[in-house]
Amino acid sequence: MSTPDYDVTGTGPVLLLLPGGAGHPMGLGPLVARLARRFTVVTYDPLGLAHGRLGQPVPDQRPEDWADGADRVLAAVLPAGERGYVFGTSSGGIAALALAARHPARLAHVVAHEPPCALVLPDGAERRRELIAALDGPGRPPAEGPDATPMGVFLAHVLRPFTAYVPTPALARLTLAAGADSRGQLPYRTAEFLSDGPLLELPGGHLGTLEHPEEFADRLAEALTSISVEG
Repeated sequence: MSTPDYDVTGTGPVLLLLPGGAGHPMGLGPLVARLARRFTVVTYDPLGLAHGRLGQPVPDQRPEDWADGADRVLAAVLPAGERGYVFGTSSGGIAALALAARHPARLAHVVAHEPPCALVLPDGAERRRELIAALDGPGRPPAEGPDATPMGVFLAHVLRPFTAYVPTPALARLTLAAGADSRGQLPYRTAEFLSDGPLLELPGGHLGTLEHPEEFADRLAEALTSISVEG
């Protein structure tokens, strides 16, 4: 299979970045620039939305497919014998969970930030229905054609299948993370529920990567490369 689209910036150990939403890396420039001081940042674009394919038809998405594509990207960029770091947020965090379970051999440490796997929670089915109702109402932006938006693609083809995903146990080193400002919200609760160890709190809320990019990047870099993520 072909290697999905990605961009590379910086030097140092490889850090694969899995954006949220429909995988379009919009708004992540400041975060990437900060991380690129310490890592070779590889920004994964699973649907090619930032590489000329926004507006083209896409099927409903599966976390497993994003994970398999991420593994092919790592195969293309990693030096022989080395492993890569991975950070995914929101739907990208769900893909990171799937990657940690399906393709551990290339992974040094995976951080999954607020993956909204709603069905893992005891009240998950109800919370998922509420989330979908809140996000996907009348006037949804188009997912195809000249007026298509990444949000339209997310609502049409990512939101439902990804929030229904139930992770299998990770085979790679995995840390669950959530935003300090998200406590009590669905994505925080899912991260907390899925975590086998200390939950890593990062700055901001669900969009902490955009709200506090430099502080977020510095805390993430420390966590990825440390033995302990406590504190």
